[in-house]
Amino acid sequence: MKALYGEENPPSASDVIEGRLIEIGLRALELGNNVVVDFGLWGRDERSALRRAAADRGARVELHYFEVSPAEQRRRLDQRQADSPHTTWPISDEELVGWTDTMQIPTPRELDGSEPIDDPPAGFGSWDEWRRDRWPPSVT
Repeated sequence: MKALYGEENPPSASDVIEGRLIEIGLRALELGNNVVVDFGLWGRDERSALRRAAADRGARVELHYFEVSPAEQRRRLDQRQADSPHTTWPISDEELVGWTDTMQIPTPRELDGSEPIDDPPAGFGSWDEWRRDRWPPSVT
């Protein structure tokens, strides 16, 4: 991100980059490769959209969730900022708390794969449509 946008960090940029990486990952699945996605999984809708996209391509999904304490999150962020400040932006304690509050922890049934994939939210005819809205193809 920082290599592309410098100090600006436009809010929609990460969504576009994630969307492009997701498209590459989905193409890799179509070609029979394994894919690991470690972003775009904070909300149940995001997880449902990606689970559906993988399933539509015949892939088996494994969802893993690792709980990390706020103190450990802070330590890791501080270490990353100290080691590689040119690759990241500082994150305040307030931002960290705000992002933590937006995380929807996966249910046990999501984690073990027995949870059916929800229908897409109202206003979307498919999870593909929702996914393209969530991760748009360009910065607006």
